[in-house]
Amino acid sequence: MQDQRAYLLQNGHVVMASPISSGRYGHLTETGSFKVIEKERNHYSSIYGKIVDASGRTVVADADVDMRVPAGCKFVPAPMPWFMRFNAADGMHAGYLPGYPASHGCVRMPEQLAIAFYNAVDVGTPVTVFGRTPRTNEYSRVGPQPRGRAWPWFSGPFADPRYQHVYPSQPVGPWP
Repeated sequence: MQDQRAYLLQNGHVVMASPISSGRYGHLTETGSFKVIEKERNHYSSIYGKIVDASGRTVVADADVDMRVPAGCKFVPAPMPWFMRFNAADGMHAGYLPGYPASHGCVRMPEQLAIAFYNAVDVGTPVTVFGRTPRTNEYSRVGPQPRGRAWPWFSGPFADPRYQHVYPSQPVGPWP
């Protein structure tokens, strides 16, 4: 099985790596060569989200805009902070990482790494998506993640050799 990882390269060298959750079977992340075509700090999905009741309690966790919304409830679009669109509706953004492909096509990243990638790329930055999602539910988990870790690339330039490692990350919990 292929790793669920994103890499940021500079001059052919990995300067940042992140665990990801790509598109699940039936909603695969398209493979190929793309470019970042849009960056939006506080993006919300125009298709996916949840349905909540008048008290804000989730009624349907994995909803889309085409679903019937029960009386007294409303559709709430899914937040996609630090969004970097690279293909039609697909982009990289901060989100929940269960340890296997689980998105509707986007590439989810831990929040601190999504921020670092967002700050490091510009519109026009090349993006290459490769690999494929297995057709099974037997995915490997990302594993336990340390909490409270400082992110060293915020204190120095990306080209510094001290930062050319793979750093552990903290998955972001499911959005309320």
